[in-house]
Amino acid sequence: LKFLRRKIILTDFTLKTFRVNDVSFVNRLVPNTKIEIGNKYSYNVGYSKNNICRGEFTAEIFDKNNSDNFYIKVVLVGVFSFNEGTKKEKLHVDTFKALFPIVRSYIITLTSNAGIPPVIIPNADIDNQDIYRVDLNNNNRES
Repeated sequence: LKFLRRKIILTDFTLKTFRVNDVSFVNRLVPNTKIEIGNKYSYNVGYSKNNICRGEFTAEIFDKNNSDNFYIKVVLVGVFSFNEGTKKEKLHVDTFKALFPIVRSYIITLTSNAGIPPVIIPNADIDNQDIYRVDLNNNNRES
């Protein structure tokens, strides 16, 4: 239960812990070089017993013209507990939204500390994306 500007928001999950599992950073740019930055995100959630899930968020940022000169990859893992009965598709979207600001902050800090202008990744409109569900126990696929 969270209180935000006098509104009560019920949450179906709790972020228990998170950590960065992998970072790749390549900056071979000559100072004052302008580049066109591209980005790609992927997110997967795995479920275990006792209403626990693990989200793995991968963000890749790169020079669209030459990713050998500028490339960042961050893999962040978050572990969540969730309420019984929470729909997995909703949990997928909501846990993505919980981890996104952490990934964004990490990339801003990484690039700032590398002596280059901070890279601020754009928001992802996950609410309007198709969510594919693969249940490994019975091999069903839904969208």
